[in-house]
Amino acid sequence: MSTYESKATNRKGNNSKKGQAHQNTTAWKPNKNSKKTREINALPVYGLCQRCTDVILWRKKYRKYKPLTSVKKCVGCEQKNIKEAYHVLCNNCATEKKVCGKCLESKEIITDKEEIKSAADELKDEQELDRMLGKMTLRQRRSYMRKLERGDDVQDINEDDLDNFVFSDDEDDYDSDQDNNKGE
Repeated sequence: MSTYESKATNRKGNNSKKGQAHQNTTAWKPNKNSKKTREINALPVYGLCQRCTDVILWRKKYRKYKPLTSVKKCVGCEQKNIKEAYHVLCNNCATEKKVCGKCLESKEIITDKEEIKSAADELKDEQELDRMLGKMTLRQRRSYMRKLERGDDVQDINEDDLDNFVFSDDEDDYDSDQDNNKGE
């Protein structure tokens, strides 16, 4: 008797599989106060195509993500350059070849490493904004915040230009309409 025959089932009739025994009615929630979870969620996902990005985000969401403990060897240049988990190409090789760092397919890359801002950069930008808002008059501050909400370009506004801060006509009408309504 061969090994294949001995492993065959003795069940007769309908051998099709049944459905899932336990249906998940609610999503699984990990311990969000865990130090490891916070560290994993803080790691940026970059240099990947849409599908690989979704896979990594799913792994993070359901606590399946395992961060690298040591630097990995790149498949392209064979140097120990890979610092991100699940990547097989280092950032230099991936950008040079214009492929995804995980699946090696030449699809559209969602985010590059240069586009990712670190927590320190975001904190610095926020402090800069607070400092600039503190130097503005109330009218300038409100106008600036309205421009931010609308998505207008406010990159050209510097601290030195606060004296020459230009208001558009619709903002003046908006302010005067509100002042008129307050008086009534």
